[in-house]
Order: sequence, then structure tokens, then C-alpha cells
Amino acid sequence: MIKNVDLAIVGGGMVGLTLALALKDTDIRIAIIEGAQCSPISDKPAARVSALSHASERILQRLGAWPAIAELRCTAYQTMQVWDQDSFAKIEFSASDVVQDNLGYIVENQIIANGLLKQVQQQSNVSFFQPNRCQSLAVGERETWLTLDNGQNLTAKLVVAADGANSWVRQQQQIPLTEWDYDHTAIVCNVEMEEGHHNTARQVFTEYGPLAFLPLDDHKLCSIVWSQQTDKAIQLLALSDAEFSKQLAVAFDMQLGRVTSLSQRQGIPLKMRYARDFAQSRIALIGDAAHTIHPLAGQGVNLGILDAASLAQELQQLWEQGKDIGDYANLRHFERWRKAEAVKMISAMQLLKDLFSGSDPVKKLVRGVGMNLAGAVPGLKHEVMQRALGLKGDLPKLAK
Repeated sequence: MIKNVDLAIVGGGMVGLTLALALKDTDIRIAIIEGAQCSPISDKPAARVSALSHASERILQRLGAWPAIAELRCTAYQTMQVWDQDSFAKIEFSASDVVQDNLGYIVENQIIANGLLKQVQQQSNVSFFQPNRCQSLAVGERETWLTLDNGQNLTAKLVVAADGANSWVRQQQQIPLTEWDYDHTAIVCNVEMEEGHHNTARQVFTEYGPLAFLPLDDHKLCSIVWSQQTDKAIQLLALSDAEFSKQLAVAFDMQLGRVTSLSQRQGIPLKMRYARDFAQSRIALIGDAAHTIHPLAGQGVNLGILDAASLAQELQQLWEQGKDIGDYANLRHFERWRKAEAVKMISAMQLLKDLFSGSDPVKKLVRGVGMNLAGAVPGLKHEVMQRALGLKGDLPKLAK
């Protein structure tokens, strides 16, 4: 039996669910195809977290997903401290600088996805195919055909790839990538510290890469993202918990005292990816399927949520005008818009990574002068914060 839909979203994670939920007030027929089984939220905090910007919070608020997120483990942070190890470079950002209650929220990815899922499950225009994976994709002039691993056949006017960095849809369409290996691996885990974090996000730039301590719900618990040169990361992952804890505390300049316990460590290889096409006839890419960036500023998920809100805005407008939502000519504005925003973020992350890598004395001097200048020049720090928080920029309506 063939099921006919208007929009097929491949990938039911945070970005794919945001897209579906942003179309809740339309009669667009949506299919969500997700390969992983839906799992309950774990009792203990998961190591994979996101730093949600004000723009992302605003989108989730307006879509009705925020209350379910906020009632669980969701930590607002009011201050962010950034410094360069072994130099005078240091800067602090405070919510009061931009007249806000906080700078954002640290939330486990599983909790964000759960909050979105609760709302999407109430939509009458959404059908779930989970756990199911796509087996084949054929693109025609007026529609696409998808075959799932359970034998189900679907037709859709538009297929959206929200299926992550190794996107199956992108590979099927043979969309080329501009990519480079950062030669970094991010070590992620949760750590309990001797001293409380005081709802402050902290990041230190070390010789081999940045180390971030992100505050969690428990006042002594932090999620760490330690981006290290891959050979160094492999050595750190091989250490015992006790030895790893010692090296972690030293790299963090003992800012929160000793590490008293830590969860299982994971190593995540880091690559920059940028798809040549964010849209083709009957196909659109959002989130990590379209781009991946270095996590040093925690903007990856925010970029993906903005992709989803932007695409939803474009599709709703096309739908209301009676236009074909899968025609490439009608998707060009979305593609230009989001490619431009992704390039800005990729360039900024690469600049920061290059500037803060290594221990060259000249680079250390430049870092020190630059950080102190950013904190001292009137309006400069404010501008940086406004953009990082999603208070300025080319934003979709849901984020304004």
C-alpha cells in the first residue's frame, strides 16, 4: 500500500521534530521517518547536551515544546567566563550586559527531543514511521518515492533530510560536501566537581584545544566538552578515571576544585561539513545533514533549529499561495538564506579555532589583546553577545 504525503522528514531528532511542529497550524500532510526506537528519558543526566540560545528558546516557546523541557533538567546560565591558559587573555559575559535574565540554557539533547515529540504526537497532520529506515529514494518531476525497510511505500512532494551528519538522503542524492577534518576529537562526559558552578558556563583554551564546563541541574555537576587534537584525545580516553580526572582539573586551572566523580567518557571526531546544495528539486537539507561546525561556541544545534524554523516559514508561505513546495525554484530563497547563515558561522568557528590553537607567543599576545579589547571597547562585546544569543541577525519569524 502506498501512503501519499506532502512532506517526508527523514530524521526524527531535534531538528526534524522542530520542522514538523512548526507546521502544526497547516494541513500539510507530514511523514516522519526515524530509524531509532523511541526511548524514555534516563534517570541520570546524559552526556550529550546543547547550549540553547534565546532564539532557540523563543522558537520552542512559541511551538509549545518549552514547558515540557523546562520542567525537567534545564539549567539557565547567567555568566560565561572565557580565558586562555597560560596567558593574560580573559573575558566575561554577563546576562546583565544585554539586559537579559540569562545567557541561555544547558539542556540534554534527549530532553529537548522529548519536549518536541510530546507536541508533535498531538498533531493530526503527522504520521510516524519508527523505528524504520529508508531503503530507496527516487525523485520524479512532480513527486518522490520512498521505500522503507518494512516494505511501506511513500510518495511526497518534498523530502527533507534531517538525518544527521552522515545523512542517507544526502548520500542518495550524491550531493557533494566541502569538508575538512578539524583533527580534533571532542571528549564528552558529566563530571561532579568539588565546588559549585554558580550557573556559570566556563571555557578555557588550552594548547591542544578548548575545554568547556557547562552547568547542569545539580549545582556541582557539569557537562564537559574537551576538544583535543585527536592523538591527544586518544591518550586521554585511554586513561583511568582517576588519572583522567587529575588531568582534567589541571587543564581547567582547578577552577572548581577536584573532580569527585565522572560518567562514562565518549570521543566524538570533529569535522566541518558544508553541503554544496541545501536544496534540489524535491529535496531540502537542514541541520547536520547540511552543515556541521566545531562545537567550541555551542552553536550547532541552534543553527539546525533555525534551519527548521526557516524552512517551515518558507513552506507555509508557499502552501498558502498554492505553490509547489518541492519545486527547486520555490526553495531557492530558503537555500540562499540558510547557506549564508551557515557560512558566517563556519567562518567564525574556524577563525576562533585557528586563533586559539597552539602556544605560539605571538598568537598568545594577539589573543590577549583581542580578548581584552573586546571587553573594553564600548558596544563590541554587546554586539557579539546579541548575535550569539540570537537577539540579532537574519532570523525566521518564530525566533524574532
